[in-house]
Amino acid sequence: MSDLSVPAALLQPLTQRPVASPAAMARTRETAEAFEASFLSQMLKPMFEGLSTDGPFGGGEAESTWRGFLVDAMAKQTVRAGGIGLADRVMSEMLKMQEQNP
Repeated sequence: MSDLSVPAALLQPLTQRPVASPAAMARTRETAEAFEASFLSQMLKPMFEGLSTDGPFGGGEAESTWRGFLVDAMAKQTVRAGGIGLADRVMSEMLKMQEQNP
């Protein structure tokens, strides 16, 4: 007869998977939020491209130079205020990928 022994690791319930440390979870969340902010920034940029910087309250060339920073700051603030839910989905997928790779 052949030996049909099963490694002990395979007999453990799936609920006993190693849990990521709080520091690792925080880094994963930070990465997911940075991705959402970058996505929002790219979505907001076209909204400001056609705006004229002339007029009594326009900033001229300086305004157009710094506009990208303003858009990035608005995207980051949107994420801090709760975002659009993209960070939650990205974080979920990142955690799934980490579970698949031992």
